Amino acid sequence: MRILHVITRMIIGGAQENTLFNCLDLVEQYQDQVLLVTGPALGPEGELLEQGRAGGVPIELVDSLRRAIHPIQDMRAYRSLVKLIRSFRPDVVHTHSAKAGFLGRLAASQCRVPAIVHTVHGAPFHPYQHWAARELFTRLERFAARRCHHLISVADAMTDLMVNARVAAPEKFSTIYSGMDVEPFRACGEHRSTARRELGYGDADVVFGKIARLFHLKGHEYFIEAAAKVVADNPHCQFLLVGDGLLRAELEQQIDKLGLHQHFKFTGLVPPERIPYYLSSMDCLVHTSLREGLARTLPQALIAGKPIVSYDVDGAREVAIPRETGYLLPPKSIEPLAAAIAELAADQGLRDRLGQGGAARFTDQFRHQSMTRQIRELYVRLLEGTAGSTVNN
Repeated sequence: MRILHVITRMIIGGAQENTLFNCLDLVEQYQDQVLLVTGPALGPEGELLEQGRAGGVPIELVDSLRRAIHPIQDMRAYRSLVKLIRSFRPDVVHTHSAKAGFLGRLAASQCRVPAIVHTVHGAPFHPYQHWAARELFTRLERFAARRCHHLISVADAMTDLMVNARVAAPEKFSTIYSGMDVEPFRACGEHRSTARRELGYGDADVVFGKIARLFHLKGHEYFIEAAAKVVADNPHCQFLLVGDGLLRAELEQQIDKLGLHQHFKFTGLVPPERIPYYLSSMDCLVHTSLREGLARTLPQALIAGKPIVSYDVDGAREVAIPRETGYLLPPKSIEPLAAAIAELAADQGLRDRLGQGGAARFTDQFRHQSMTRQIRELYVRLLEGTAGSTVNN
């Protein structure tokens, strides 16, 4: 097949890693001809492709493809996408992220691409937006959904959200979990002693970590508030924040104000291949984001044999299964979060049981090879004739 992927920016992030694995698998396992089209990787998150991870996947940079809404730049990006599609002549155009998803689907529809697919990594509309912005993005998603043949959700919760917003009918969606290289997480225990020694943790310390950009709606402030309640009773609890971002100074101030500077450590910006190393130092992963399709860190921690504590947002409930793999808590809650952390800190047997249950349940499900196989099977079904009956409906 000839497959053109479009994504707004290739920063270090879950949607970007998902897309890159899909492209690499299509080239290496199926010998497909793939072109990855992206805008510049602007932002504090770091550039994924700078690390030489693109392998044999050709990259086309469209400088006008930017995350922010800008009518002139957006029109230039649309025209560039139309030109690239007409030149490459793909069998499939597969779009990702809000801006590239909208412009890419319109351009592919204009060029009458045989199969147009969009992956919903996370909805562009959410309850924390101004109502006017939420309504605008919802309408744009409905419009774009009529210009593609099928939508992939990274979690059932994403399908429910989009269907409830009347973006498209449920039969136009398939859930395909975001794939990753599971082997480094399965083997990350071998780094535990080294990582903990480097970070200064002792044998008695119980480490609760969070892996996320230090950014709005990621919920670090709730994690810090809960930590203050926990350490009062259990001084051996330690907290590790993996990632960087514009809120770092603000979070450091919150930690100092609560007298927690002896209990918190920041790693700064970490490339994806180092995540298993820092995860190995943890005894549990805490996820307090307020919106996320399905955070990759949740299955990554489970595959590594670590229990998870998560707010009940979007797809988290599909992996954070109470008393089987971890805890699922109301968003923004502090007391229940502190109680869950305290219970896990006091019971190593519970931590082991929940972590092992998650590893057994999710390791194979989240292999990137499984994701790509399912996505390519969808391409085949669309190209075999179902596409023409669904586009523009």
